[in-house]
Amino acid sequence: MKFEDLLLEIGGFGRFQILILFILCLPRINLPMHFLLHNFLAATPSHRCAIPHQEAFVNLTVEEVLLISIPREPDGTFRSCEMFSQPQFQLLLNSSLQPENDSIIQPCQQGWVYDHSQFTSTISTQWDLVCEQRGLNQATATFFFIGVTMGAVIFGYLSDRFGRKAMLLLSLVCSVVFGMLSAASVSYSMLAITRTLTGVALSGVSLIVLPLGMEWVDIQHRTLTGILTSIFWSVGNMLLAMVAYLVRDWHWLLVAVTGPCLLSIVCLWWVPESARWLIANGKVKQAHRHLLRCARINGRKDFTVSPEEDMPLIMYAQRIVLQWEYKKPGGSYSYISLFRTPVLRKISLCSGAVWFGVAFSYYGMSMNLTGFGLNMYLSQFVFGIIEIPAKVIMYVLVNRVGRRQSQAWALILTGLCIGANVIIPKPFTSLRSVVAIMGKGFSEAAFTTVFLYTSELYPTVLRQNGMGYTSFVARLGGALAPLVFLLDEVWRSLPEVTYCGVAVCCGSVAFLLPETLNVRLPEGIEDIE
Repeated sequence: MKFEDLLLEIGGFGRFQILILFILCLPRINLPMHFLLHNFLAATPSHRCAIPHQEAFVNLTVEEVLLISIPREPDGTFRSCEMFSQPQFQLLLNSSLQPENDSIIQPCQQGWVYDHSQFTSTISTQWDLVCEQRGLNQATATFFFIGVTMGAVIFGYLSDRFGRKAMLLLSLVCSVVFGMLSAASVSYSMLAITRTLTGVALSGVSLIVLPLGMEWVDIQHRTLTGILTSIFWSVGNMLLAMVAYLVRDWHWLLVAVTGPCLLSIVCLWWVPESARWLIANGKVKQAHRHLLRCARINGRKDFTVSPEEDMPLIMYAQRIVLQWEYKKPGGSYSYISLFRTPVLRKISLCSGAVWFGVAFSYYGMSMNLTGFGLNMYLSQFVFGIIEIPAKVIMYVLVNRVGRRQSQAWALILTGLCIGANVIIPKPFTSLRSVVAIMGKGFSEAAFTTVFLYTSELYPTVLRQNGMGYTSFVARLGGALAPLVFLLDEVWRSLPEVTYCGVAVCCGSVAFLLPETLNVRLPEGIEDIE
């Protein structure tokens, strides 16, 4: 007797599962609002050196003061990070004669003046993270994803050890606490620390939401579940654009994107612990109670008529527990367990490579795609919309051609699109844009599939450990992706060639993984081996 047999008896996709999935989609919407927040949180508006007041400027207009105080770029715009050491009054007579002596040019001495027409305040304007300090501005995103990487390891283990729901609740509570502390930061150091801890907490949400929903759904609806939760990520992308457009101050923006976690915490009250996890850990009575609740809500009232009619469910659950206890080599599992047995070791190595390739190419394309010439809010909104068709198409493909083929070809085609733009001449801008957008779609399709595929590859007793390990590898790929742009000093097209090569190679590795279409979710390691 397998858990899927229990689901068939109590309803594998009824009102109970729909309610759970709807509630779990709430924190899923909130994730991209933090993961992509850096675009708005650390936005750097136009700026110039602050010019100290002098009596000689009394009769001059603002434009004339700028003209004699700040050097210009070749295109005629004022430089952002430099000023003249002394006013160049001769420029009032002929502004086209820019001084050629660099010795009279110096870095900004009195701070900066920012254009506040688009942003009331960002962390760049708050702590002058521009010019020589612009590296610290970009580092805030790095700190956040370092936290996400750490959280992938921590919560992957804890959710297998202490349960999905408890760790999801802990993640959400910590996300609220550290998110609000980030909004109240009084120094850059405080912001860096709290954003890192926010990344740790949100990593737990990212890891747990999909498997918790998946473990309550039957085989026929697993794909729909995975695609549905993924689409809500895109909805979060679009909502981020709207929230950022309405809230232009970084303190209140952090409050606005963190606040919805409170709603998720309240709604989580109605989400039960995974019955699969409860049975796998010997908590049969709790699992039995949740299974009966599922049957009742789904209209299978014949299971609750009398205690005697409940006995089959108890016997099924106890039989599964006895089987798992008999098969468990040590009684508990860790990340080392992912590599102890031959088949599981192969799955872990191959899935790790696929995740690395997916994240590496996804963030490489996202950082290299220049957009559509729209303002940043509209661009963010459009990028969210673009992801949805890719996910809907993958919903059809993974059910028709299978997970393995869909995963492999989505990632390979991502690489080929990146490589095609190396060959297409620069003047063909329209064609290059179309190919780049297609690549973005394939990349998003690969990311959508890998979440679903991985959750089906690992057994219940190791599923969160497996998701934690692969998420950790993915974050490494995401962290390395921007560094590859530095390779353009060696050869201008080397970054694109690198993204292409990694995507194609890692996509080919996906062919080595087993197919999971219409296959029961494995419960123990024996089911894998």
